[in-house]
Amino acid sequence: MTHSRFRRLWQALLLALGLTLVVSACSGADSSTADTGGDEIVVGLTYTADIQFSPFYVAAEKGYFADEGLTVTLRHHGTSESLLGALQSGDEDVVYAGGDEMMVNRAQGIDVVDFATIYQSYPGELIVPADSAIGSLSDLKGHSIGVPGEYGETWYTLLALLDEAGLSREDVDIQTIGFTQQSALMTGKVDAVVGFANNDAVQFRQAGFDIREIPPSPDTPLVGLGLGAMAATVSERSADLTGLLNALERAADDCIADPDEAVELSARYITTLTDDEQRAKAKATLEATNALYGDDFGRQDCDTWAAMSTFLAEKQITAEAVDPGRAHTMLG
Repeated sequence: MTHSRFRRLWQALLLALGLTLVVSACSGADSSTADTGGDEIVVGLTYTADIQFSPFYVAAEKGYFADEGLTVTLRHHGTSESLLGALQSGDEDVVYAGGDEMMVNRAQGIDVVDFATIYQSYPGELIVPADSAIGSLSDLKGHSIGVPGEYGETWYTLLALLDEAGLSREDVDIQTIGFTQQSALMTGKVDAVVGFANNDAVQFRQAGFDIREIPPSPDTPLVGLGLGAMAATVSERSADLTGLLNALERAADDCIADPDEAVELSARYITTLTDDEQRAKAKATLEATNALYGDDFGRQDCDTWAAMSTFLAEKQITAEAVDPGRAHTMLG
């Protein structure tokens, strides 16, 4: 995504006039932003501060939001807040969440619209020990699979993987293990787990446990992490949302080009990155996350959105199919 010459000239004029912007982040549900005259956007990051949010931190630290004429507040939900509650109440303007999660919430009456898919590769996958007899999805029959529960993206991933393998739920032994994928697999409690390529898989390797990753096919009917806003916001603030996306694309490019710098800048937001060991672990997670962005940052795939609507309804995750054309859009 490129910046127009006119926009750059206009931004330069604003900066020359002293309309500089400061971006702040927070932990928990608190936030603070200097009021320096730009259009304000509150972005909800749906977990505590984490290296997976590096493009947001890098964009803030390097002034990319300011370059777009924006004042951006990064607001971390923590673990106790509902996914889209602050978006629905108007306390946030944008949320960073899975496209599948946004479609499910839309089916429940929240008028959220996904305006950019950031993870072009879906991060959910099957993980087995490196020496497992499970070499492909077709080998899953009769084996036990651990998932946190029958909800959320790991659950959607499992259902999609079973479809791809031509298996039903009755063909495998599904076990609810909470968020204990690492211990459950390493101790042999289950034969396989469903986790994320840029989280669980990285943690297994950092623990010295050899694994094999079995991702869903590229045409899996699921849409990964993206940016969403209420329909009215998308309609009324399209230019601001485009600016936000432009800034994040620049920052994501920087994260890929110089992950060490990205970790250093992110450490100003992530309080646990206090030593070389923690920063090395964060870098590994960052590099796995960088691999998910693809070659067309923010691109929307209409066919995948349509397939996901059908998939979620068929699996009774939504009461009926959601109109995919209302659930997502492409800016510009």
